[in-house]
Amino acid sequence: MHLPAPDSSIIARRAEIVAGLRAILPDHVIADDDSLGVYDCDALTAIRQKPLAAVLPGNTEEIAAVLRFCRDHGVNIVPRGAGTSLSGGSTPLGDGILLVTARLNRILELDYENRCAVVQPGVTNLSISQAASSGGFYYAPDPSSQLACSIGGNVAENAGGIHCLKYGLTTNNLLGVEFVTIDGEIVRIGGKAGAGPGYDLLGLITGSEGLLGMVTEVTVRLLPKPAAVRALLMGFPSIEQAGAAVAAIIANGIIPAGLELMDRITVEAVEAHCAPGYPAGAEAVLIGELDGTLAEVDALIARVEAIALANGATSCRVSTSEAERVKIWAGRKAAFPATGRIAPDMLCMDGTIPRRELPRVLKRIRELSAEHGLAVANVFHAGDGNLHPLILYDVMKPGDLEKAEAFGTDILRLCVEAGGVLTGEHGVGIEKRDLMPVMFAEEDLAQQLRLKCAFDPSHRLNPGKVFPVLHACAELGAVHIHGGQFAHPEIPRL
Repeated sequence: MHLPAPDSSIIARRAEIVAGLRAILPDHVIADDDSLGVYDCDALTAIRQKPLAAVLPGNTEEIAAVLRFCRDHGVNIVPRGAGTSLSGGSTPLGDGILLVTARLNRILELDYENRCAVVQPGVTNLSISQAASSGGFYYAPDPSSQLACSIGGNVAENAGGIHCLKYGLTTNNLLGVEFVTIDGEIVRIGGKAGAGPGYDLLGLITGSEGLLGMVTEVTVRLLPKPAAVRALLMGFPSIEQAGAAVAAIIANGIIPAGLELMDRITVEAVEAHCAPGYPAGAEAVLIGELDGTLAEVDALIARVEAIALANGATSCRVSTSEAERVKIWAGRKAAFPATGRIAPDMLCMDGTIPRRELPRVLKRIRELSAEHGLAVANVFHAGDGNLHPLILYDVMKPGDLEKAEAFGTDILRLCVEAGGVLTGEHGVGIEKRDLMPVMFAEEDLAQQLRLKCAFDPSHRLNPGKVFPVLHACAELGAVHIHGGQFAHPEIPRL
């Protein structure tokens, strides 16, 4: 994993660029080295680089002005929310600015009648549900980092979370966005009534990882709180049996609100971290959550428990109170930070496979762990096959980081070979960029790049991410947006 070498001509103009940005935002441009140290990486901490400057706009118009300035002066832009990206999506560039949405942090409207919320991109995921709670509603996507991650970043990466099995990813809960192009044009796509007819531009922007423009306002779907919610905690003597139970639950037509699996290494780390009361000695722990009417939940809990026992579960415990349910989930939510107790550094992978492949893939990951000489803790959204192997290493040991990266590469190749994909919710960023040809043919990548060129023909938005090789838009025969219209680069406009 690496970033492109900074453009020395841009760095030579740093003082001029910073002065121009301060003319737009006098009090919200950070350019001194000490302060920029705060922004030298995102949650993929293995790669660090200070940006040219960090800019913190306070409204949409300021973002539009900054984008126009960067376009006119040939400056690269990296959009950044809370910086929780695990794939390096918001890793800074030495010859680019960070365009940070931290100041755009207001919930603009809670519209219970239309079951939606309108928020700025810097609003944290969890705060939407907290704000809507008094009205009896919540926002379904709930990444493990929901306490910190921002909704703008969730849109950029198409984030999921524990409840994505039943309620979908960000794209399934997104109704509209306000969006600013590299030319500073402010457009609205969708709204309270959804995206509407025509091309699915809302779907295109969701998961685009900051390569197409800046999201400056988000309208999300709110769901009414279910009448009953209960969690079922199941212990298994092997991770393969737990994986088989997952497949059997789904095969029986049951779609839990959440279905999460952790291996023994993760369970022991979590118990030491926050003591959620997971079964001692279990090689794997499976957490299922059922929601709906009280009668429906009671019936589904009984069916899931029977399936678990039929697949070798040695223990099953059903939550009897909301406090107990929250405690069960607290361990899963703390899985990533808990691994800090057992290793100095962690590389959190993200790949998705067909559920039927869970036992085989988990077995192979254990074999790869022995081959690379690094421990791995497995925790993942088992219901939809989204794996999150946590590769444990020590960056202070020579060669450990390189071994971790090689291990991660093997896991991702394994996911694709098993019929899966490179990412479920973390995005491509830098981490998976050079593996894109494993999943896509050259023609596929070229077509994706044509879309990039349509919005950003000069490749100023988040360059060095997602695509292993960039081409000039004219070379691809691509079209681009110019003055609100599409224009072919080789055909004179009349």
